[in-house]
Amino acid sequence: MAEKIQLGKYQELIVTKKVDFGVFLNTPAGADSEKILLPKNQVPENTQLKDVLEVFVYRDSEDRPIATMQKPELTLGGVARLEVKQVTKIGAFLEWGLSKDLFLPFKEQLYPVREGDAVLVTLYLDKSERLCASMHVYDVLRNDSEYEKDDPVSGHVYEISENFGVFVAVDDLYSALIPKKEVFEKYRINQPVQARVAQIMEDGRLTLSVKKKIPEQMNDDAEYILGCLETAGGFLPFHDKSDPTAIKNRFHMSKNAFKRSIGRLLKEGKITISPDGIRTK
Repeated sequence: MAEKIQLGKYQELIVTKKVDFGVFLNTPAGADSEKILLPKNQVPENTQLKDVLEVFVYRDSEDRPIATMQKPELTLGGVARLEVKQVTKIGAFLEWGLSKDLFLPFKEQLYPVREGDAVLVTLYLDKSERLCASMHVYDVLRNDSEYEKDDPVSGHVYEISENFGVFVAVDDLYSALIPKKEVFEKYRINQPVQARVAQIMEDGRLTLSVKKKIPEQMNDDAEYILGCLETAGGFLPFHDKSDPTAIKNRFHMSKNAFKRSIGRLLKEGKITISPDGIRTK
């Protein structure tokens, strides 16, 4: 079977015909009807028949397949962070390094994007064989990172789930999750995240924690609680029997972390704990 020219990918194609307005390219065994134009302003100097050129194939403004020597920032099935160049009534258009901007349909947006936003997207072919962008990147993020447990990582939030937690693209490339039980603040899509690898799942996906390891985090949490007490005049109506949700909302930490921290403060003689709450000494 003859190899077909594929949209959205880099390919090595052979020069089969030279014309005034460029050269036609094809695969080694491609049918004549499959040939594709590389416009004259893209043709390298001294290009001859049967030369092999690496090109990217997409559709031009008239929806015709066309080759280019330019290097877009995104290929089919990959991920990249692209800038929103324009928002129109039919969707958004992204800057991706080609003369024709990349279309991001409304249905593929996780939130209404605005001009100037930098959004993480993947490239796919729609039902009409047109190249489009999508912000739904979960299935195309990689799970082969070389990060190890407790390594610091950085990335951006790309999706938020009430059931699972906050999905993060580490390095805008690797799949990661801050589990729901670790979420102590309100996140937004595109928010930068600094975290550490808490676990590496069997499939290679990363589980993250924004908290430090317990001894370090306990120090930070204890200092934070002391600061809250000072701001509140030395008393807060919280103790080791308080409701976990109330603790999370007030101190942005789990009940266990809160209990560890006030236990340390009590041992250090910095607070007292009574049935109505905690007080500074």
